[in-house]
Amino acid sequence: MTNQKENLLVVDGMALLFRAFFATAVSKQFMVNQHGVPTNGVQGFMKHLFAAVEQNNPTHTLICWDMGSKTFRNELYNGYKADRKAPPEEMRPQFDLAKEVAASFGFVNVGVPGFEADDCIGTVTVQMANTGISTTVLSGDKDLLQLVAPTNDVWILQKGYGNYKQYNELAFAEEWGITPTQFIDVKALMGDTSDGYPGVRGIGEKTALKLIQEYETIDGILAHIDQLKPGQQTKLKEDLEMLRLSRQLAEIHTSVPLEFDIGACVYQGIHEDAIDVVERYGLKTLRRDILL
Repeated sequence: MTNQKENLLVVDGMALLFRAFFATAVSKQFMVNQHGVPTNGVQGFMKHLFAAVEQNNPTHTLICWDMGSKTFRNELYNGYKADRKAPPEEMRPQFDLAKEVAASFGFVNVGVPGFEADDCIGTVTVQMANTGISTTVLSGDKDLLQLVAPTNDVWILQKGYGNYKQYNELAFAEEWGITPTQFIDVKALMGDTSDGYPGVRGIGEKTALKLIQEYETIDGILAHIDQLKPGQQTKLKEDLEMLRLSRQLAEIHTSVPLEFDIGACVYQGIHEDAIDVVERYGLKTLRRDILL
């Protein structure tokens, strides 16, 4: 195994778990085990994980998690994710269970209180950039496209298992017509309703993208604000403070105080401990799909 071929698959654990849970929750298929614990999210999460491993064929794997609902972004803006509903009751026990099951299969879990999984993912990709180990980020969240780099691809989950939209620098440039760093400015301008920050009211994705393509940065737009349509000038001037704040909220933090042992992340296939955990928690679908 040479350094050139080494690749770390960095997994957004929250994205996979939520997607897996809601895929079956809509039909009330919670897969309650013999202990009365729902396992639908965990089993689907692991199925997503192994589908990605099969396609990506990584030499190393790492799963990043949120560690509580409050982060430094809540301190910057108290409206950040304020309108998000609490996870359904059937999902709550599955957060810790997903980590336990993943660990039993040989995967390393990481997370840092005060930061989101996105920030941990960004930090890992930056740390790995100069090591000779390339990275692939697996998520369902387009916010992570800002991390696309020469040493880092981003795979965005699509419908079903093992189906991804894969972005390297070329694919990103062809689709968006900007750089990954400029994508942060686009997000700041248009805001993010799911994350609860408004950006500039009245400026959507199409306009935000066009402005960044033309003026390159938010500062570039503001430096040429007199060239904009009168309505756009008014919107920007009225929401200038929120625009600056939205830029801070949109940017993934890449210097999280995160420690992990890359040696422990070497992927060596399914650990023998996994069978015991599968039996203990009654993960019948997982046993059928993965432990054949």
